[in-house]
Amino acid sequence: MDRSRYLLDRLTAWSPVLLLGGLAALTYWLDAQVLSAPDAASGAPRHEPDMYIENFRAVSLGPDGKPRQSMSAKRAVHYGDDQTSEFTEPSLELTEPGRPGLALTARHGKLSANREDAWFSGDVRAVREAPSGAAADGTPGGRLTLTTEELHVDTRQERFSTDKAVTIEEPRGIIRGVGLDYDNIAKTARLRSQVSGTMQPRPAPDRTP
Repeated sequence: MDRSRYLLDRLTAWSPVLLLGGLAALTYWLDAQVLSAPDAASGAPRHEPDMYIENFRAVSLGPDGKPRQSMSAKRAVHYGDDQTSEFTEPSLELTEPGRPGLALTARHGKLSANREDAWFSGDVRAVREAPSGAAADGTPGGRLTLTTEELHVDTRQERFSTDKAVTIEEPRGIIRGVGLDYDNIAKTARLRSQVSGTMQPRPAPDRTP
């Protein structure tokens, strides 16, 4: 499965865990807003929102004042009992210097209290733009897109996984499988089962004198 190996190698060349690093930083203030709120009446806490924001948007700027990380959502909800946050139609974007642009969208998102785990579900789509100077004719280095229905990200271990169907597309090929394990530290990616795909042959080198 050389074509599958090629696309998986392409997948490990970018770091989607940065998306959650941005998410953790951008939602920190949401917790900060409610930590100073008066304590609720004594009694067993209920899983109810203590804060919500419609048309949520947050931007993190770099030292040069330019946007580096941004997150938006149709609705952001914070739960005081377990300090989790949930998002409706979350959209994350990273534009880190020296790295291709990264974007992730989904219908739903959830972030754990310690910000070490995040879950996305419903039409999950992660896109890595083509690196600067990449050719548009399908040679290696083009735009890469990953789609699935559910995605879990462990920001501490720098891993993401799903047991749902996954499709990875780039200019020269497409690969499909069921279940994905990605390790950003080890730079490895594994499709668990039902792997299939197609790839266009590389253009022959121009040997014109």
